[in-house]
Amino acid sequence: MTETIKTHVILLSCGSFNPITKGHIHMFEKARDYLHKTGRFIVIGGIISPVHDSYGKPGLVSSRHRLTMCQLAVQSSDWIRVDPWECYQDTWQTTCSVLEHHRDLMKRVTGCILSNVSTPSTTPVIGQPQNQTPPIYQNHNNMNHKPNAIKLWGKLSESLGKICCVRPHIERFTFVDENANLGTAVRYEEIELRILLLCGSDLLESFCIPGLWKDSDMEVIVGDFGIVVVPRDGADTERIMNHSSILRKYTDNIIVVKDATNHPMAIVSSTKSRLALQHGDSHVVDYLSQPVIDYILQSQLYITASG
Repeated sequence: MTETIKTHVILLSCGSFNPITKGHIHMFEKARDYLHKTGRFIVIGGIISPVHDSYGKPGLVSSRHRLTMCQLAVQSSDWIRVDPWECYQDTWQTTCSVLEHHRDLMKRVTGCILSNVSTPSTTPVIGQPQNQTPPIYQNHNNMNHKPNAIKLWGKLSESLGKICCVRPHIERFTFVDENANLGTAVRYEEIELRILLLCGSDLLESFCIPGLWKDSDMEVIVGDFGIVVVPRDGADTERIMNHSSILRKYTDNIIVVKDATNHPMAIVSSTKSRLALQHGDSHVVDYLSQPVIDYILQSQLYITASG
């Protein structure tokens, strides 16, 4: 399967990241590896979106700290970025609204549309915007220089960084001006691009709790976007999905990451990380990267049980 036929994917992970752990980053890497092995997908980017301060979770530290820790955790990654949009809103945002924001934002900054899971794969949904001059790449002897989706993601990340909204203490973060126009300089091949929600099996299981999620939101998240699930502690994802009529309805839109190794909950759990910090447990280095640990100690975070 050629690169232009494969579905190009941006993985989006929402959560408290209080603090962000090695396991959170490992989930991205594990999901990307698995999607590539299927031969159907190319992962061109990853987005970490920390939750708003008004989420109300006990012990949730300020988004200023959580954004900084997330940025420190991905500073060596060339494909995962931290997005502060969710934290900058007036109040808490649903996962559904975060997905829709990033889909709409990509439409605006590229001038093109993104597909959802019901879009036929034979239909090109990312390409040269309509009503503009033809693509400049007409020399078929020089096709290797034609930008692919991965180059597009790099170009967008670079451009979005230049038009970031500078805010106190978090100037390093990409914040996109929704009225920004990147112009017509970026031209690229026609590809199919989707934003998929990346989550652990614990979030998948939460879909089965009556009243916790709106059915309409679940329809959008699983039906329109699709999700990639990284099982934790040997969770039986098939059993979980059988407990929800909506998950059963959209089984084909749920990609369960499978490999020979288990993904232990301990290295993902922010709760276990906070407890290790409070008790001075040396195993905290198994959960958190050193830059994140250094920042936590410097800022005196999670020292008490209340956060």
